[in-house]
Amino acid sequence: MTSSLVTYSTQNGIALIELNNPPVNGYSYEMFKQLDAAVIDARFDKDVHVIVIKGAGEKFFCAGADIEMLKGADPHFKYNFCLHANETLLRLEHTPKLVIAAINGHCVGGGLEIAMAADIRIVRAGAVKMGLPEVALGVLAGTGGTQRLGRILGKSKAIELMISGDIFDEHKALELGIVNAIYDSETFMEDVMAYAEQFCPPNKAAMAVGHIKRSVQSGVDLPLESGLALERELQQRLFTSADAKEGISSFLAKKKPEFSGH
Repeated sequence: MTSSLVTYSTQNGIALIELNNPPVNGYSYEMFKQLDAAVIDARFDKDVHVIVIKGAGEKFFCAGADIEMLKGADPHFKYNFCLHANETLLRLEHTPKLVIAAINGHCVGGGLEIAMAADIRIVRAGAVKMGLPEVALGVLAGTGGTQRLGRILGKSKAIELMISGDIFDEHKALELGIVNAIYDSETFMEDVMAYAEQFCPPNKAAMAVGHIKRSVQSGVDLPLESGLALERELQQRLFTSADAKEGISSFLAKKKPEFSGH
């Protein structure tokens, strides 16, 4: 799928989704519809094992919602806009494939909310600004920001960052635990794609990677007994997979497994 606001391509088992609305890759309802469609395409594609999301260009990952769009919209539209954005990012979270946010530029407001719906966040070294400054507009981070930041950082620190509206750099984001790693700016996307490829067959059992993601994303906020039940069901699915047979037999034979993704 190729469109004006979101581009979608695949290579080596990886779906690359690019937010493409220069100059700041701000999002609208139309962009989220296209993002939603791209996530579904990646979910249904048996040859896709990892999803990488980046911003077009080199300056911005995403600066969040298009403020001009929101200024002219009525409350009914704004509510449904937030609802659809919530549904899209939940679909991204629930897709049983690893999702990596390649934060290649400034990532503020709704841009950070998109990134927080990914499983792994890697940021480009350089002049990258991050934060949830919506309080300065008299609103809150309404595309999942309050909920996901609270789950990442804990309640008190998340509240502190959002009520202050502080903007911080990639080093502070790493210190806080909002991002997983900082990659060199010169080879950023090359290194991100190489990182993503290690979770694709034959290197890794991609189904196991995806089920680990699903067990954590869906199970951690459940009561322990319910989370354990989900874990058992996902484990049972893996026990019947070709990759589990390959992994166990290769371990016993003391040889490197060749995973197929099935």
